[in-house]
Amino acid sequence: MIIPDIDAPRRRSEHLWLQRLAPYRTPSRGRAAFELAITLVPFAILWLLTWVAVAMGHWWGLALTIPSAAFLVRLFMIQHDCGHGAFFGHRPLDDWTGRLIGIITLTPYDCWRRMHAAHHASSGNLDARGIGDVRTLTVAEYQAMGGWGRLGYWLYRHPAVMFGVGPAYLFVVQQRLPVGAMRGGTLPWASAMGTNVAIVVVVLALVWLIGVLPFFLIQAPILLMAATVGVWLFYVQHQFEETQWDRKPDWQFEAAALHGSSFYDLPNPLRWFSANVGIHHVHHVSSRVPFYRLPQVLRDFPELRQVGRISIRESLRTVPLVLWDETQRRLISFREARRLTRAAAAARTPAA
Repeated sequence: MIIPDIDAPRRRSEHLWLQRLAPYRTPSRGRAAFELAITLVPFAILWLLTWVAVAMGHWWGLALTIPSAAFLVRLFMIQHDCGHGAFFGHRPLDDWTGRLIGIITLTPYDCWRRMHAAHHASSGNLDARGIGDVRTLTVAEYQAMGGWGRLGYWLYRHPAVMFGVGPAYLFVVQQRLPVGAMRGGTLPWASAMGTNVAIVVVVLALVWLIGVLPFFLIQAPILLMAATVGVWLFYVQHQFEETQWDRKPDWQFEAAALHGSSFYDLPNPLRWFSANVGIHHVHHVSSRVPFYRLPQVLRDFPELRQVGRISIRESLRTVPLVLWDETQRRLISFREARRLTRAAAAARTPAA
C-alpha cells in the first residue's frame, strides 16, 4: 500500500516562491545610488550638526544622535544587501561599497558576508546551528546540561545581556577579531584587520579634528543605539513562537526560509529606516531581491502578509521565548520548560 505524501502539495507551493520572486531579483544601480545617498548624506550632516552644537555648548544637540543612529541602522542594512550582491547587482561595486560602509558600522564586510551566507544556508536547521545566528537550544539539550551550562545559557539569553551588553560587545569587541572563522582561510582575518586599521585611521583623524571627548560623546551613543536596534531586528526575525526548526532530512530550505523567518510588520517610517528588513521571510526565500523591491513583492502577493506576521506589540512577547520544544514545535520560555519537566516527572511517578 502506498501512503500518500500529504505534505507534497505544500512543499511544491513553497518551492514555487523561488520562481515567483525571480523577476524581482534585478537591482537598479540608479535606485541603489539614490538609496545610498539619502542615507549616507543625512547621517554625515546630522553627525556634523551634533558636533557643532556640542562645540558651541548646546548639549541638547546630543539629541541628534537618535536620528543619526537610525540612519546608521539603515547603512548597515545597505551593507547587508551588498553582502547578498543585491544592492547594485555588480559584485565588485557591491563589495567595495560594503567594505567602506563596514568602517562606519564597525563590521568587517568580507568576514561578515561569509558568516551571513552560512546563516542563510542553514537557517532553521537544528543540525547546523551556531554560525551567524542567535544561539538556540532545544528543551532536551537544555535539560541535559549541568548547572553551569544552564547558567551560561540563561545569562546569554537574558534581555540585559542580549539587548544591553551584547550589542556593544558584538560590534566593539567581537567583530574586531574573527575567532572561529579562521578555518575559512585568510579572508576573514584580512577583512577584520583591514577594517580595524581603517577604523583606527578614521577615529584618529576625527579625534585630531574635534577632540577626544566630543568624538566619543557623539559616536558612542550613535553606535550603541544602532547596535541595539540591529540586534533586536535580527532577533525578532527568527526568535518568535511559531518559527520553524527541523532536523535533516525533514529540513527543507524553502520551508525554513518562509516559515522560520518573520514578517515584522513595522510602521512605514520604521520600515524605511530598517530598509524593509522586517520583510524577512521574503528575503530568506530569495536573498537577491533588493530591499527597495521587497514592498512590491508584498503588494503583488498579499498572501505573504499573513505568513509569520508579528506586530511591534507581539514582538515584545518573544523576549522570554528561549528554548525550542521539538514536541510542540514552538519556542517556549524557561518557565514553561520547568513546568513541562515537572509534569513529565509527575507522570513517571507511580501513584501511591
